[in-house]
Amino acid sequence: MKMGVVQPITHPPPDDERNVQEAIDFVRRAATLGADIVLFPESYPGPWRMPASFDPTEAMVSVAKDQGVYVVYGTFEPISENDGTAYQIAALAYPDGREPGVYRRTHPPGPWLYSGGSDWEFNYVAAGEFPIFPTDFGVVGLGICSEVYMPEVSRALSLRGAEILLLPAGTDKARLWETWRTLIWARAIENLAIVATTQNLFTNRRHGLAMVASPEQILFETTTPGLFLVEVDLDRVRELRTLDDGAGSRNAAKAGVLTQWQRPELYNQILLADQEG
Repeated sequence: MKMGVVQPITHPPPDDERNVQEAIDFVRRAATLGADIVLFPESYPGPWRMPASFDPTEAMVSVAKDQGVYVVYGTFEPISENDGTAYQIAALAYPDGREPGVYRRTHPPGPWLYSGGSDWEFNYVAAGEFPIFPTDFGVVGLGICSEVYMPEVSRALSLRGAEILLLPAGTDKARLWETWRTLIWARAIENLAIVATTQNLFTNRRHGLAMVASPEQILFETTTPGLFLVEVDLDRVRELRTLDDGAGSRNAAKAGVLTQWQRPELYNQILLADQEG
């Protein structure tokens, strides 16, 4: 599988609708280069603020069908214009033009996450479902941005069958950059999955984090803007998921963490630990 990872110079509000045509152009370029799936950052192409001034869904669905590729894009789903509430979503547009698959952000509970800053402005509502999306290349699970710090999200998707975890991120990570980078690979290691992220850069001076990791190695990373094509081998992920761990293991990642190592009979004990004593 070839993944087109886009780390764009993004137009912030109030000019965010300009991102739509540039997203279309990126998809066309990626398809010409042989990409099978194109990954955009969180909230790209937008919008970023309520009330919503545009909806990119039709454009993303259309270009995905026209180019015969999968496209992961970011937007929000308005709930109440009067209250300024919305779900933050990552969506998957299909090459056959069907209705896109949608993941609505689940963590944190909010509502502060997207209000009071210089970029986003809406009242975030947390959702409560972990859908997965079968594709021609593998099963995709979607998360959003700092949900990388919540291992429950990636684990829930993996236990449901996701082999590819896409975690599009928002903006410059500043002092969080090193921990964010570490956790992208950690989510790949502990879930025996391909994990990818990218983010918006508002200027060339911003410090990006576009990255693709397998359980055994970092396949690609860059801090710079652009479109990058990354070869992804799902056969190795699938092989690791069939193996058991053992004293003589020579794998570069721990096999069996989704099966052999699991102790579901203890999960209630973990969840109730704060109520003991």
